[in-house]
Amino acid sequence: MTIATRATIQDLMQVSNKAELVQGEIVFMAPSGDFPSSAGGALYSSLRDHARKTGSGRAYADNVGYVVRLAHRESFSPDSSFHVGARSGMRFLEGAPIFAVEVRSENDYGDAAERSMAQKRADYFACGKFVVWDVDLLGIEVIRSYPADLPYSPRVFKRDEFANAEPALPEWVFAVNALFESFLDSQDFISLPSLTNKV
Repeated sequence: MTIATRATIQDLMQVSNKAELVQGEIVFMAPSGDFPSSAGGALYSSLRDHARKTGSGRAYADNVGYVVRLAHRESFSPDSSFHVGARSGMRFLEGAPIFAVEVRSENDYGDAAERSMAQKRADYFACGKFVVWDVDLLGIEVIRSYPADLPYSPRVFKRDEFANAEPALPEWVFAVNALFESFLDSQDFISLPSLTNKV
C-alpha cells in the first residue's frame, strides 16, 4: 500500500512559482498576463494609499502567501489584498486577508473555472467575515464584490462606477475605470474576445 505524503507550508515556501496549498497538494498557478497584472497593480496602489492614509492595515501585491488552517486548504495567494493581522517578517502572513482580489486571467472562464473560483471564495469566507472581489476585465460586470454574509449575491460594479469593499474597508472606494487606465487605448485590448465569446 502506498501512503501519500501531504505537502506542508514548509514545502510551499520552497517553491519558486506562485502556488497555494490545497488538499495537501501544492497547486501551481500560471503567471498573469499583461492586462490582468496591470489591473492588479492598480488595485494594490490604491489599497496602499488607503493604508497610508488611515494608518490601519497593509496592502499586498500579487504572490503574497497567507497561511490558513482549513481542513482542505492551508494557504491563499490572491492577486491583491488587504490585511490587518500581525506582521510576519520573512515568513507567510498568518490568517486570511480581510479583502482579497482575484483578477481573472486568460484561462479563468468556463464551467470548471467558475466552480473553482466559487470554491475558493467559500474557503475565504470559512476563515472569517471578509470580502472577495472577482475582477473580470472582459465582462460588462467588471467587478463582483462578494461579502461573507451574502456569498451568492455579489454587488456589481461596471465601468464609470466607483466600487467599494464594504464592509471590510468601509472608507475605501475605487474607480472601476482605473483598472483600464494603462491599456484603455490599446488595440490589443480592444480586439480581445467579447463577453459573448467566452467559453
